[in-house]
Amino acid sequence: MKPMKPMAPMKPMEPMDGGERWWPEELGSPATSGAQDGMRYAVFPDKHRLLIERDGAVSTYDSGDHRIGGVSQSGRSGDPVFTGQDGAVDLGSLKKLG
Repeated sequence: MKPMKPMAPMKPMEPMDGGERWWPEELGSPATSGAQDGMRYAVFPDKHRLLIERDGAVSTYDSGDHRIGGVSQSGRSGDPVFTGQDGAVDLGSLKKLG
């Protein structure tokens, strides 16, 4: 019986493609982004901005002092509920800028 050949070394992982950039370039890279239920979101805490894209239309919100880190299932209004350092952040509580 022949001895087994040693395993070949693994190739290093390449960075994942973040997908297409759908937010304005001046915002830079988001701290977090994702998609859920036909909606995309991107969070820019240093700029105090939350962007949401639905059906090709992008809405911009002032996230204020919220440090948004993710999104949960849609709230009663049908809007997503984001998670910040103090708990849930209802989209209706943020100032819509455009």
